[in-house]
Amino acid sequence: MNQPSGTATRALSMSTIAFTVCFAVWTIFSIIGVRIKSELGLSETEFGLLIGMPILTGSLVRIVLGVWTDRFGGRLVYTTTMLAAALATFLLAFATTYGEMLVAALGVGLAGGSFAVGVAYVSRFYPAARQGTALGIFGVGNVGAAVTKFVAPFVLVAWGWQSVALIWAVALVIMAAVFWLTTEDDPVIRQRRLTGAAQPRSFLQEFAPLRDIRVWRFALYYFFAFGAFVALALWLPRYLIGVYGFDIAVAGMIGAAYSIPASIFRAYGGVLSDRIGARTVLYWTFAVSLICCAVLSLPAADYVVRGIEGPIAFHFEIAPIAFIAVTFVLGFFMSLGKAAVYKHIPVYYPQNVGAVGGLVGMIGGLGGFILPIVFGALNDLTGVWSSCFMLLCAIVAVSLAWMHLAIRKMQREAASTPVLAPAAE
Repeated sequence: MNQPSGTATRALSMSTIAFTVCFAVWTIFSIIGVRIKSELGLSETEFGLLIGMPILTGSLVRIVLGVWTDRFGGRLVYTTTMLAAALATFLLAFATTYGEMLVAALGVGLAGGSFAVGVAYVSRFYPAARQGTALGIFGVGNVGAAVTKFVAPFVLVAWGWQSVALIWAVALVIMAAVFWLTTEDDPVIRQRRLTGAAQPRSFLQEFAPLRDIRVWRFALYYFFAFGAFVALALWLPRYLIGVYGFDIAVAGMIGAAYSIPASIFRAYGGVLSDRIGARTVLYWTFAVSLICCAVLSLPAADYVVRGIEGPIAFHFEIAPIAFIAVTFVLGFFMSLGKAAVYKHIPVYYPQNVGAVGGLVGMIGGLGGFILPIVFGALNDLTGVWSSCFMLLCAIVAVSLAWMHLAIRKMQREAASTPVLAPAAE
């Protein structure tokens, strides 16, 4: 599969740009959802469901899109996915009821499925030693969330949220056309067409690796590293408005500023995974994230201490600047972890990148769907804004513990047999 460098570079660059546009569309409700919530008088839970609905579709379709990419090629599947998402985004602009918006949001979510397509497509152009870096660069397309947070508020204020949907739909159509005209089929698909070879496996056989418990462990890692990232990207503007009283434009720009480093440094996470191993990167990701989530979990509180000369009252609250700083650190390490998780997949499952990558991406995406809904429900049930970070603290603690126990088990098995586990783990 030795491709000319120009072909591989073009496939990677165009896939990354396309994923950026898709991700911008996928997170559109993080901005327009706030205006829709106000217009329709939605509860916190209803708002969480609305912004999470595209994430649901984009997650559930990933495994199927990944398998289709393995079988039919990323160029065709990527282009078709973008066009379908563009149609749904266009129709969203004409939705008037909450039910219609939920249905349209399901179609908008197809844009999120493009991740599984890009992973399977790009990985076929690069050898194993460079796949971590290549997939890390591709994952920079997460910065599309920042594009929406930077640009959408101004479009919304000037022309309304419907205009945001229409402009984003047009951008997807243009991107689909550019991608189709500037890319080529991956080397596996080209070779298959040249030789006239049939599909090597049946559709059901593509899913055989999913019986491996390790796949589901990787999926849990991605549930936190990616799912929580998406959830925070969607929830952060609402959190800043509710806790600190920011207006939507400022909250959107801060949310964008969170998304940018958390996306760009994903490429750095891929490079680190190639150099020092994905295992080490994940240890750092989970350890630092656990500390950050624990700090952010602390709710504002008033305390009264019985002093020597009488009661002493004092107030504790995380200041806005401190909150933003800790959140940015969390986003940075999440970005490293996202790349580290996907470094594992081509190493362990080189013939099933589409299916395994699709499943892991699906579970991660489901995190982006489920968590905003749970965040809203926790707000309604507890009345404590920081309850969302309490939940994330528990998830990352379980991930770290499971990874450490699994690695210790592998090390014991490796010590008793001459066959060592792949270096990526």
